[in-house]
Amino acid sequence: MAGMEPLRRAALLGTRLAADIGGTFTDVAAFREGTGELFYGKALSTPQKLVEGISQGVDKAGVGFAEADIFLHGSTIVINTMLERTGAKTALLITKGFRDTYEIGRINRPDAYNLFFRKHSPLIRRSLRFEVPERLTAEGDVDTPLDEAAVHAICDDLVKLGIEAVAILMLHSYRNNAHEERVKAIVLSRLPGAFVSCSHELSQEYREFERCSTVAANAYVGPRVRDYVGGIDAHLAKGGFKGSFLLVQSSGGLYESAQAKTQCIRMLESGPAAGVIGARALCRAVGLEDAIGFDMGGTTAKAGVIYKGDALTTGAALVGGYNEALPVQISMIDIFEVGTGGGSIARVDAGGALTVGPQSAGASPGPACYGLGGLEPTVTDANLLLGRLDPKRFLGGEMALDAAAAERAILTRVAEPLGISAIAAAEGILRIAATSMSWAVKGVSTERGLDAAAFPLIAYGGAGPLHASAVAREIGTPRVIVPRSPGHFCAFGMLFSDLRYDYVRTAPMRLAEASFADIEALYAGMIAEGMKALEGSGVATADTAIALAADMRYVGQEHSVTIELSQALFAAQDRGAIKQRFDDVHLLRYGTCAPKEQSEIVSLRATVTGVMKKPELAKIAAGGAEPPGAARLPPRQVWFTETGGAASTPVFARAALLAGNRIEGPALVEEHASTTVVLPGDRLEVDAFGNLVIEIGRNR
Repeated sequence: MAGMEPLRRAALLGTRLAADIGGTFTDVAAFREGTGELFYGKALSTPQKLVEGISQGVDKAGVGFAEADIFLHGSTIVINTMLERTGAKTALLITKGFRDTYEIGRINRPDAYNLFFRKHSPLIRRSLRFEVPERLTAEGDVDTPLDEAAVHAICDDLVKLGIEAVAILMLHSYRNNAHEERVKAIVLSRLPGAFVSCSHELSQEYREFERCSTVAANAYVGPRVRDYVGGIDAHLAKGGFKGSFLLVQSSGGLYESAQAKTQCIRMLESGPAAGVIGARALCRAVGLEDAIGFDMGGTTAKAGVIYKGDALTTGAALVGGYNEALPVQISMIDIFEVGTGGGSIARVDAGGALTVGPQSAGASPGPACYGLGGLEPTVTDANLLLGRLDPKRFLGGEMALDAAAAERAILTRVAEPLGISAIAAAEGILRIAATSMSWAVKGVSTERGLDAAAFPLIAYGGAGPLHASAVAREIGTPRVIVPRSPGHFCAFGMLFSDLRYDYVRTAPMRLAEASFADIEALYAGMIAEGMKALEGSGVATADTAIALAADMRYVGQEHSVTIELSQALFAAQDRGAIKQRFDDVHLLRYGTCAPKEQSEIVSLRATVTGVMKKPELAKIAAGGAEPPGAARLPPRQVWFTETGGAASTPVFARAALLAGNRIEGPALVEEHASTTVVLPGDRLEVDAFGNLVIEIGRNR
């Protein structure tokens, strides 16, 4: 296909810094391209001023801002702003007659017998939604001209109301954006300080409700994200940074900070997406085709799938869960998230049932054992009470834990109300947490037509290795892999991200009648736009990659599935092969397909990627089956459900383990920012790259 030849560019030879801000900890990873060295730092997040946590993490990594050529960043600020409803006072300008589209939504009722079902709650209340007289046809032709005087009258109201952000959705603007552009120009002239966002700037795809929800979310979080990114930019400059500031998108790709200030919603799941990219890099290094990335931090647990060597993606996300969700129509890695992390609070509800999360103690005050004023028992407190964490060696000894405070919190808030011992309460907290986290894994596997039990679990995040074996037992997964430095893994994953630009164009056509010339013209336009964006980024890359895809469905269906189209398949113009590819994906996703039914293309997708140099995963020294004496730490009493009591448990220092070492459970493997629990019946072996490969006991 014309215009698709790889673009060769000079590779950077400098230092890359990556920072991931979580609800509890801020993780930093640094990569020196010239030497291939990796450095890590970890600090408590600083919610009141997040850049302070970044600086502390960078200081601990021992690499300054001034020596870095690229600073990479992932954050939960977008998703948190939406879930906490702490965004800007936002107005919606929408085509006349469609004021309530945002609130009506799709009228989904997933549970017909749930008497307590609640519909989604819009981010913009009805009194701040304004109708604009105008109308375009589905082909993009003007049916009703834009009434500019009406737009000015609306702006009069916006000024009086003190509106901080404005979302603009004109019907069918994905076909013709002229009306949206003109409305934006008028609004900016009248409200020069407002954050103004148009739907066509975020999505060139049909479905007015999803596009409305997306632009509303972007405007709602816009002022906060713009200030946040601008603050980091200023902080970097103050620290002597003169390189490129890039942020991780939900797709796992990178984009420039200037874009992040306007297309904020693309950062929705930036930190978790980086973790899945890191899991993909690990899979490629060890020769795995399929795996599930399981990330448990201080606040949440997330899961994403590596399938046939690449991360599974989706063209939309539901923020807030399926029942009450607000859709966001952007390209992103398919990630399922539950509110269970190390800081998740355990409570006994009014009915006498023990619950864990989604409320979190966060970084301040944090779990009771942090000694920072927290009184609520958490998952971390339960791990400490059961002996799985060493109070003197947490974070390599940088942070001492208060075991007495943990026991007191669990005893008074959980054990005594339930009439059980503190140990039994702690064990119950961990069992509930494991069950809850298993739903995240099932959400990206079983619910997508994949067999979770057939996928190894790559466990990371500070708390992931503590619970991975228990989660694996819940879902029947045979093997768990704990990468090196799991507590910094999302920051590490950013070092494997590339500049990425995703484009989509809605273009309905039956496959049997589709014009490949028209399709090529649409693809070529998107690719040219991506190439221009790469050239304008100012970031040197080693190569350029292009990926094509199409959203397809059977004629008469409402929803579509996305299929990848190799350039060779498209160039051959083989309709039969494209149809077969669609049937196969439909069968995988829904368990059925209809080879004899006609199909149609709904939208075309193109991804242009600027490939950056990646760190090489280094191998470690080899040893025998028996771990060396230097790896052995003093054993301690650890309580396990499988043995029904406490047992003297071997403890190993991960840094001293060698490739080929084997450890029979029960055992603990400690490192600076994480502890791996090897349950009774499990067997651990250290692979050539230093990964801890755990064979789950029930599968042996």
